[in-house]
Amino acid sequence: MDLGITGRKAIICASSKGLGKACAMTLAGDGVHVFINGRNAAILEKTAQEIREATGSEVTTVACDVTTPEGRAKILAACPDPDILINNAGGPPTGNFRDWDRDTWIAALDSNMLTPIELIKSVVDGMIERKFGRIVNITSGAVKAPINVLGLSNGARSGLTGFCAGVARTTVKDNVTINGLLPGPFETDRIAEVIAGEAKAKGISEEDARIYRMATNPAGRFGRPEEFGAACGWLCSANAGFVTGQNILIDGGNYPGVL
Repeated sequence: MDLGITGRKAIICASSKGLGKACAMTLAGDGVHVFINGRNAAILEKTAQEIREATGSEVTTVACDVTTPEGRAKILAACPDPDILINNAGGPPTGNFRDWDRDTWIAALDSNMLTPIELIKSVVDGMIERKFGRIVNITSGAVKAPINVLGLSNGARSGLTGFCAGVARTTVKDNVTINGLLPGPFETDRIAEVIAGEAKAKGISEEDARIYRMATNPAGRFGRPEEFGAACGWLCSANAGFVTGQNILIDGGNYPGVL
């Protein structure tokens, strides 16, 4: 599919692996100059080389922790005028809400709510001025169907979703859209962490928890990162300018509701 965004620039946070990497690969495949980010410089450079070899597109690496002010400043210095922003960060730890103190909550909010908001604030006015912008927040299926052991994620990501629902309606007239992509279970490091948390909570083995998770999903499997990347690419496309303020669930049909 020709996304109509060849020559655009995109910041993709937390993109050295997993869903962020899949998004970067899709965008680079359509001729977008991608600025990828991760904390581990060696892993990040390996990913960059994979993307370059697969797509022939320009890839710039920015090794930093985007959840810190210094990290955000570094990535924005590398790409101060992105056409596309993909907000992404590792999810907070699983557990029981009774064990979380205020500092734990603040850390979750910083990573999964306040960091995306700060990045949106930094780039959205430039997008409005240029009359093109695509902002995609990678959140979680737990925003729509909360998971007990993911209380920190449920809270922080729901806060981001509520904030963006309002802002998205103010920018779309200038061809700047803001949407959320809500992944269900995908074959990433995060699903391994979630399964470990569920296994501990239920007193079963991690293998049994994994088998149960896949068996209860209508698709009978976990998602492939490239499937997620393709959905992200469409939301960033030139023809997606009439889609904003939406939260698109990609979970193999696991959520049983109609809305």
